Amino acid sequence: MTSTQPSEAPTSPGRQNPRVGIVGLGYVGLPLAVTFARANLPVLGLDLSAERVAEINSGRSYIEDVASEDLAPLTDAGLVRATTSWDAFRWLEAIIICVPTPLTEHREPDLGPVEAAATAIAERLRPGQTVILESTTYPGTTREVLAPILASSGLVPGKDFHLAFSPERVDPGRLDYTTATTPKVIGGLTPECTAAAMQYYGEAFDQMVPVDSPEVAEMTKLLENIFRSVNIALVNELAVLCDRMDIDVWEVIRAASTKPFGFMPFTPGPGLGGHCIPIDPFYLTWKAREFDMHTEFIELAGKVNAGMPAFSVQKIARALNERQIALNGSNILILGVAYKPNVNDMRESPALKVIDLLTEAGAAVNYHDPHVSELASHGLASVGLDEERLADADAVVVVTDHESIDWTLVAKTAPLIVDLRNRLRPEEVTGRLWRL
Repeated sequence: MTSTQPSEAPTSPGRQNPRVGIVGLGYVGLPLAVTFARANLPVLGLDLSAERVAEINSGRSYIEDVASEDLAPLTDAGLVRATTSWDAFRWLEAIIICVPTPLTEHREPDLGPVEAAATAIAERLRPGQTVILESTTYPGTTREVLAPILASSGLVPGKDFHLAFSPERVDPGRLDYTTATTPKVIGGLTPECTAAAMQYYGEAFDQMVPVDSPEVAEMTKLLENIFRSVNIALVNELAVLCDRMDIDVWEVIRAASTKPFGFMPFTPGPGLGGHCIPIDPFYLTWKAREFDMHTEFIELAGKVNAGMPAFSVQKIARALNERQIALNGSNILILGVAYKPNVNDMRESPALKVIDLLTEAGAAVNYHDPHVSELASHGLASVGLDEERLADADAVVVVTDHESIDWTLVAKTAPLIVDLRNRLRPEEVTGRLWRL
């Protein structure tokens, strides 16, 4: 759908003109579009990729969290459409920005995609429209960056049009909390802006959480992810210490978890992945320097977590050495390369660093992942998992514990397992198991 005016919209039964536009149809934007459409709120999505637009308009999904069989009826009904044309957005009631917010090579925020989207919207902005930013960023972005760009239209933010921030809280692969059932935090430039944003989200979300300003909403998202980053770093550091002290960190965590108050269990692993937790804290550390403050606690957590792939490779080398096998020249089979179980999301996956370090040390590395068919950046493709493949490996390394992997076969066949996720139990793999 690339029409630019309402009169050009399809008029067949069941089709309606879109009311909400979503900029960016990736891991956040496409599930959000489907959530609105399921609530019978017509959506027009925009993406720079013509290939993605064609897939959506054909009812085919490229996001694991959105099944094609769920998307197709919505596109057939005209409730979800996609375009590469910005001009179609001038006729919409609300526009939601869901573009990436990466870091530069110097670990500073790159707001280029947000600024580009805002500039395109400003050229077409009309009085009465509502613009909402969902892309994760530092406190002040909505007011200090987005508002001035949109104001270049000649319209006044908070007076002529509504502006708000509502953080995405998507957890890919999660089944107990969906986009619609996760409470929606909303902070507008004015109370009227908040109310306008809530009007649209209220049609599709079970619960809304209004806050006093965009800055509160922006900081809320960062706190959620920094909380996880810091606590994961704590348990990762304890895992390294327990390793040196010959204490089973997993038993320690199980024991501590029996306390019914004052403790929340986190688990160690080979590093952090995904777009949020490894990246979002650095938005705040960058912004904090503007206020003459160094967020040492947050930065230390990032340092600890960034060191876990190297510690994991050291563990693999020690396990091989005990069997008088050198890491250089060894045959390593990695199980799981996605950043978390049961998804195909490779963003910031620690498996990539583990593979790099193993390869640099001279190991021959293969991987098996039922969700990730190839790693083009590494010239690798997922190999089959059978008794012969497992038996030929000098070490089988559990990096991501997908449910669909045949763990019984792994436990029975692999000559040496380095389990970085505590998937297998010592009694299952007597004398052949090393854990983080």
